[in-house]
Amino acid sequence: MAKSSLLLVEDETKVSSFIKKGLEEYDYEVKQAFDGIEAKKMIRTGSYDLMIIDIKIPVLDGYEVCKYVRQTDTNVPILMLTALSSTDDKLMGFESGADDYLVKPFEFRELLARVKALLKRTKPIHHEEVIHNVADLELNSDTKDVRRGEKKIVLTAKEFALLEYLMKNKGRVVSRLELAEKIWDITFDTGTNVIDVYINFLRKKVDRDFPNKLIHTYIGMGYTLKESES
Repeated sequence: MAKSSLLLVEDETKVSSFIKKGLEEYDYEVKQAFDGIEAKKMIRTGSYDLMIIDIKIPVLDGYEVCKYVRQTDTNVPILMLTALSSTDDKLMGFESGADDYLVKPFEFRELLARVKALLKRTKPIHHEEVIHNVADLELNSDTKDVRRGEKKIVLTAKEFALLEYLMKNKGRVVSRLELAEKIWDITFDTGTNVIDVYINFLRKKVDRDFPNKLIHTYIGMGYTLKESES
């Protein structure tokens, strides 16, 4: 089996070496970049299964690097690794296209768990049907196209996975715990509101410009995707 190829963008050499050495012990192939420009060059010329990007790096910060990745690749998972821990910092990371967020200082085993979870989510899975429909919303699991009526909706990889799961379970109230486990492979409380953040992202893209709202909140229970009763 081929090794998973990872790009690590981290300007602190000791931290970068520590992460690289640890991941290589678990049979990952790790390439390093130490600033934003170097990272962009490596992204243009290489192919990676996952990227770990620090926010506070020289020349171009991690947000800009993440946005650059998402211009051409919506599927490669991105883990933000940073000392910035406020909710606003996390929101900026997710809005830039990150799939997960790990705050320094961290235990290596947690980093490893996040890497494994993100790689697992990108493996091809068997699905019984290719096209899912709810009202005028259509999602194609093969082509990754999403449309509502005549409007094409552009989603990040994590937004797509969340919407696809809700559409596969249309009409059923899905708990936040179930979404955390199925979409993020998180079976413990991380202390973040990542699910609520991504539901809001989807609402802006799927519902905001349409009178018929499809994403519904059941307070204390979870979320469902269905046609409005009224």
